[in-house]
Amino acid sequence: MVGKAGGIVAIYPGSFDPITNGHLDLLERGSRLFDRLIVAILNNTQKEALFPVEVRLEMLREVACAYPNVEVDCFDGLLVDYATQQGAAVLLRGIRAISDYEYELQIALMNRRLKPGIETVFLMAGEAYSFISSKLVKEVFSLGGDVSGLVPPGVAGRLRNHALLQKGKP
Repeated sequence: MVGKAGGIVAIYPGSFDPITNGHLDLLERGSRLFDRLIVAILNNTQKEALFPVEVRLEMLREVACAYPNVEVDCFDGLLVDYATQQGAAVLLRGIRAISDYEYELQIALMNRRLKPGIETVFLMAGEAYSFISSKLVKEVFSLGGDVSGLVPPGVAGRLRNHALLQKGKP
């Protein structure tokens, strides 16, 4: 499937709660591989997020602005339906470890069953980012650890602001 403007359109989906330097690495590499890359947040109301979708969109837009072929969006429902609406031929996913692959393979096979014309492309995490996950960043931060170097500076600032709000400080 070729995108509306010609060229290959890919969707990089995720919760991005918060965006990490590992996500940013994949975004940058994906921007070189595809003509148009849409970084899309699944609006999952069943999952309790640290940041609301609107804040995650802002954070993503801040880091994605350096890449002219990258767009930021959010969606509800099935990823393959969203991909079809966007004219995407590819779903981009990152793999950090074998455990990621097992989970991502199941999702990729289900997506292929639902929409055979959409392919999933896996990129291996960069070595420097292979241990980073949003969940781990949140855990380290909540226990008072330093997450600089794990998340973009703007995200680190939002994490600090969020923590202050949780403690009831201005």
